[in-house]
Amino acid sequence: MRIAVTGASGFCGAQVARAAAARGAEVRCLGRRPGPVGRHVYWDATAGRPDLGDADLVVHCAAAVADLPPGSPGADRQHAVNVGGTAHLLRAAAGRPVVWVSSASVYDPRTTGAPIREDHPTAGGHLNAYGRTKAAGERLALAAGAVVLRPRAVYGPGDPHLVPALLARVRHGVLPLPGRDVTLSLTAVQNLADACLAAAGLTAAGGRGPGWPPGAYNIADAHPYRRDDAVRRVLLAHGVRARIVHLPLRVARAAARTGRVPGLTRYAVDQVSRSVVLDLTRARATGWRPARDLDDQSW
Repeated sequence: MRIAVTGASGFCGAQVARAAAARGAEVRCLGRRPGPVGRHVYWDATAGRPDLGDADLVVHCAAAVADLPPGSPGADRQHAVNVGGTAHLLRAAAGRPVVWVSSASVYDPRTTGAPIREDHPTAGGHLNAYGRTKAAGERLALAAGAVVLRPRAVYGPGDPHLVPALLARVRHGVLPLPGRDVTLSLTAVQNLADACLAAAGLTAAGGRGPGWPPGAYNIADAHPYRRDDAVRRVLLAHGVRARIVHLPLRVARAAARTGRVPGLTRYAVDQVSRSVVLDLTRARATGWRPARDLDDQSW
């Protein structure tokens, strides 16, 4: 099997590329920088269609993931990558099976607290350009008949986003977190990679399987976590002991509005202060099972 992985130099794309190679697939890594395995094919998602060559299927991981507030200068590039790049990729795919890695950030954050299913609204309420542009990009992918995966808070070895931001917030043995303890779905990067390959129809033996029917699927670890416990486990895995202090939500939101605290945005506050549990029923119905969790990581 020949598989094209876009964004293969990134955190999620690299994991997908390595997992595909481990199954015996011939991997083409598309992006501005080489991936960890296989053949590198240069592609700037903003510049035009990628060269997919003789690839049998495509996993699209390339994305601009920065948490940019409304009006940020980088928002235009984020749209160019997440929406324009998707359009380029879908035209190049020309009938090949496509797995498009989206995000639970596409969901309208105005929730009821019940587990979120794939039919939850994705057309409004986004707190940053990332959520808006991923929602717009996945609408193109769904219309083209792709399989769209929606992980939440992807973590694991090499994570360039969540864990570094968490460690940076620890000061003098104290970690302030906004609001009270909540329940959250998280996604191990290995679970996401396994779901990508299963959805694409790449079997564990390296052959071609049926893949998943087109549509959207939530992807997360088997069970949600209590936020404070998960944070403590991650900190301890990095040799850091810290006392968690619950910062009143109104204070955290007010600080986010000022923009004076680096990395503290409305989106960042929302991500860790609101209970979000993804309903995995649809993904489980394919036979997929998330096999990894926080205790299985080699940080």
